[in-house]
Amino acid sequence: MSEAKSEQPMLKLASSDGDEIDVAKDIAERSLLIKNMVSDLGEEAMTETIPVPNVNSSVLKKVIEWCEHHRADPPAPADDDSDSRKKTTDIEEWDQKFMQVDQEMLFEIILAANYLDIKQLLDVGCKTVANMIKGKSPEEIRKTFNIQNDFTPEEEDQIRRENEWAEDR
Repeated sequence: MSEAKSEQPMLKLASSDGDEIDVAKDIAERSLLIKNMVSDLGEEAMTETIPVPNVNSSVLKKVIEWCEHHRADPPAPADDDSDSRKKTTDIEEWDQKFMQVDQEMLFEIILAANYLDIKQLLDVGCKTVANMIKGKSPEEIRKTFNIQNDFTPEEEDQIRRENEWAEDR
């Protein structure tokens, strides 16, 4: 098995802050953006540095770590609007541990997954945020995400009355 890894073609990715990171082609291609770039560039992709201008090196390294762990996973189906994906916020144990980062890094990972077009990582990030919100009051959510309340008490009261139907009873 180690022979196959050493023969794996490598790509060089350049982060927004100028770091160049070597990564196995199959791992980098978990990103549909990079996969499409590689197919457009052809052989040139193996010798050229591929820019990833919207992702800094620390975030890119985290994304690559996730892609390495999930390298054997089947790719996301093209019509990935399956009901089961939408209805559950369950996250695998490894992914839960992986997402135990500070909020800034969590949001950077979500933005990177969106930019790089890695649907499964984007799902994990969004489910992590959904789980942080689940069951909390608006005040608790504001505190968790450091959001300032810009509603007057009257406006807030009106919104609560208009949205009573959504409250858990």
